Order: sequence, then C-alpha cells, then structure tokens
Amino acid sequence: MKKILITGGAGYIGSHTAVELINAGFDPIVLDDLSNSDEKVLDRLEEISGRKLTFYKGDCNDRILLDQISFEHELAGVIHFAAFKAVGESTQFPLKYYKNNLGSLLVLLEFMKDQGIKDLVFSSSCTVYGQPDQLPVTESTPRKEAESPYGNTKKVCEDILVDYVKSKPGIRVISLRYFNPVGAHPSSKIGELPLGVPNNLVPYITQTAAGIRKKLTVFGDDYDTPDGTCIRDFIHVMDLADAHVKAFSFLNHQEMDYYDVFNVGTGKGNTVLEVIQAFEKVNDLKLNYEIGPRREGDIEKIWADTKKINEELGWYSKYSLEDSMRDSWNWQKTLGN
Repeated sequence: MKKILITGGAGYIGSHTAVELINAGFDPIVLDDLSNSDEKVLDRLEEISGRKLTFYKGDCNDRILLDQISFEHELAGVIHFAAFKAVGESTQFPLKYYKNNLGSLLVLLEFMKDQGIKDLVFSSSCTVYGQPDQLPVTESTPRKEAESPYGNTKKVCEDILVDYVKSKPGIRVISLRYFNPVGAHPSSKIGELPLGVPNNLVPYITQTAAGIRKKLTVFGDDYDTPDGTCIRDFIHVMDLADAHVKAFSFLNHQEMDYYDVFNVGTGKGNTVLEVIQAFEKVNDLKLNYEIGPRREGDIEKIWADTKKINEELGWYSKYSLEDSMRDSWNWQKTLGN
C-alpha cells in the first residue's frame, strides 16, 4: 500500500482527499499544524474510513520533522495543500504569505530530492488567470497579474515548479488549478470549517441559514452577467478530492522530470444568485440576503474548460450544484448554531 504525505491533510480539501486516497487503496500520512483546522477532523476521518490515520502535528517548513516522517514511512509521494489562503489577510500581511507559501514549497522540494521521493501534486488556483479575456479558461489561457499576494504566491509557486523540473531533478509534478470548492462529505462528518467570519460564499450562506449571521450581502448586481451577479465555477469538494487521486495515479505512469497543469472545475459557471436559489430550493429554505456594492478585487466571471483533465486523466465532475448545496447545509446542521 503506497504511502502519501498530505501536507495540510486535516484541512477542508486535504481531509476529503485523505478519504478518497484510502478508498483508492493508498495510505495517507497527514501532516498539519492545525492553524486552520481542528484535530477532531482526524476522529471523523477514522469514522468514515474505518481506520486510524497516521498524523503528525507540525509545520511543513520544519525539515527535521519531514525527515522524521520519511525515516518512519517509505513515502511514494506528496500532495501539498498546506498554505495560508485568506485573500484579504494576504494584502495586510504579504511577507507572512510569501514566507510561508513559497518557503514551504522550497523546503518540501529539497526534502523530496534528498529523500528520493518522485511524485508531487501541488494545490494551485484559478486565481492565476485573473479576469480572463476569453471564457472558458483553458490551461493555455495567459496568466495575469495577481489580484492579491495570496494569488501571486500560487503563480510564483507554479513558476518555481516549472524551473525546478526543467533542471531535471528526477521528479514528476502536477499542479491542479482549482476553481471554487464547495460542499461536504455526504456523511456530513467532515466539511469546510472557516475560522471566524467566512471569506467564501457558501459557508456564509449556510451560517446565515443557521442564524449565525444576520444576513448575506451579495456584492454587486450590475455586472455583465445574466442576473448582474458574479459568475464562478463551483466544484464539489468530493470531485476535487477525486481529481487528486487521479492526478497522483497518473504521475506514476509518466517519465521522470514531468510537469503539467490541469484545471479542476465543472466546466460551467453559476451566478451568486443562482447559488442562493439552488440552496433555497434543495433545502426548502429562504435566505435573508441583500444586494450591496461591488467588492474590490472581485473578478466578474470565470469558469473552466475541463477537456484536458477529462481526456488525459479520465476525470469528470459528478456532483451537481444542488448536491453541493444539500451537502453543505447538512454539514452546517451538524455544527449547530
């Protein structure tokens, strides 16, 4: 059974990926400093999978800890989720974001080289596209100047990986450019756990429905879209987790010194109001929301062309927007008010 190190493995996407790795016959080794997650997630993962996961509490910038993990486990590869990810916070503390997000990747690459670990799946983002000139975006769509230090760290990390693989270090790398992850595990045992006021739309929707937030503000209704609100590609977290399993399995069959990028989305855009309406319909609820002014830094519309990942990795999204809204609400109800 191949062992895979998951940095940030107790987080939202990492925890769901751990479940799918187990289902695919892999043995995930979770590394997380719990700065943006909860140790209870590990118990939930055990309940879902029927097995206890190996967990290390720590920072993936800690080379001594990484070497300890490699000494205790023969690692077949790494899936790298761990990063600071709040766009707004990154504009206030850019050095914190550059030091952590770039530094951790550099430490990880040196670790992999020294330990002879060949395969890496990197968590990138559709933020590298900015506001695209043409839609949908393909992997060859030009990247634009980032709207935030967070977005720029993803762009620079991709550049680091390209340059490193060109130097022929003997590793294989895939960068997955996610669109907007939503939803939760169908068991309602794990899901998104935002700390404080949510930055993302769907947790704000569910917290409003639960009465934690008084109302939801929709930022702008005068965009050039069917209903005037922004358009995004909302991908269920279980589909996203499955994409990581497909990507890792795909790497095993490539030549050394391999690098490529893949979009991970549904291939369809939905407006903010469509998301709200889907939530209300599938859960038979009415949300308290209002239209507010545009929010600085928001792009108007973006969604993915998924032809490349469909054809080369054999991955397709399976969950609908309604599935995502149902699973998100079921998860929120387990958290209470």
